[in-house]
Amino acid sequence: MFLFAVGTAQGQRLLPEDEKILNDLIDYDGNDEEEIGNFDFLYTNGGDNLNYDEVMTENLIDEALSHIGARYVYGSKGPNTFDCSGFTSYVYRQQNKINIGASSREQYAINQPIKRSEMQAGDLVFFTSPRSGRGVGHVGIVLSFDPVTDTFTFIHASTTKGVRISKSTEGYYQKRYIGVRRVK
Repeated sequence: MFLFAVGTAQGQRLLPEDEKILNDLIDYDGNDEEEIGNFDFLYTNGGDNLNYDEVMTENLIDEALSHIGARYVYGSKGPNTFDCSGFTSYVYRQQNKINIGASSREQYAINQPIKRSEMQAGDLVFFTSPRSGRGVGHVGIVLSFDPVTDTFTFIHASTTKGVRISKSTEGYYQKRYIGVRRVK
């Protein structure tokens, strides 16, 4: 569960709905001023205290979203046209200076396998394609995951619509899902 706060650690409060959640979590009775003080990590201090991985993920997602609408061209690695693996490798290279592999198969093979239930924004998600049979044939970047419904949204370079956002509930992707990998 993520709790979001605004402002700085000194003198600022959680958003009202998040304060209620936090109070419920610690069984707050109104007299635990000292215990509440232990939650300073929830405040962003204008962004200075954000987790480095979270900032990198936000930057990665921003970079990916900046390419929505770019045309699909087989074998293209950007910056104006992409194929699926060219898109994912370009986005990671631009934001994190990380080599995640050139092809979707290589990206699947060299990055860390994780369970679907562990999926989070920035992970790579893989699918079969009409040409790949049961093997890896398509890759995208996870934008969000809902553990309650076990569904996710992702951004990818589609052969027919270029760089776009899709949902795991779309029939084409629902039946072709293979797995998810974390880039480390």
